[in-house]
Amino acid sequence: MTTHRTLLLLLAVAASAAQAHVALDDQVARAGSSYRATFQVGHGCGAAPTRQLSIAIPPGVADARPMPKPGWSLEIQREKLAQPLVRDGRTVADRVARITWTAKTAADRLSGEQYDEFVLAARLPAEPGTLYWPVSQACEPGRIDWVEVPRAGQSPHELKNPAPALEVLPAAGEAHHH
Repeated sequence: MTTHRTLLLLLAVAASAAQAHVALDDQVARAGSSYRATFQVGHGCGAAPTRQLSIAIPPGVADARPMPKPGWSLEIQREKLAQPLVRDGRTVADRVARITWTAKTAADRLSGEQYDEFVLAARLPAEPGTLYWPVSQACEPGRIDWVEVPRAGQSPHELKNPAPALEVLPAAGEAHHH
């Protein structure tokens, strides 16, 4: 019975830990596709409410555009591309590097007992692989940086503050060889 109880306790702790981080709603998408990234925030920093959420856009992700949230201001940080690109007949010299939502007032902050979603749309890179989206969650007081990336062979469930991950599959119709 003790082993059974221990197993149940471990499963409960693992389940609560899985719910305790910032995660993407859809964790699989096709290369080169338009993607709606919905970041689920299930809590504040302990009992402290979330006042700001900042998402670093992974390299290769293009045309990132945030969805506005009532009661929250938006800041979009851009960075110059090392090599300008031509897309849809126009030259593109920079990209969105970070999107930040900040609560306008104390009443707009996300309570530690509430759940919310922060959404952006973007175009995924043409190459398949795993994309990690580092997220900083600023609270009043406190901060959690969801930036850990698993080492080769390491399970993301072993990480304390994992970055949300998106598995980018080969584009539809493409064969993928290992």
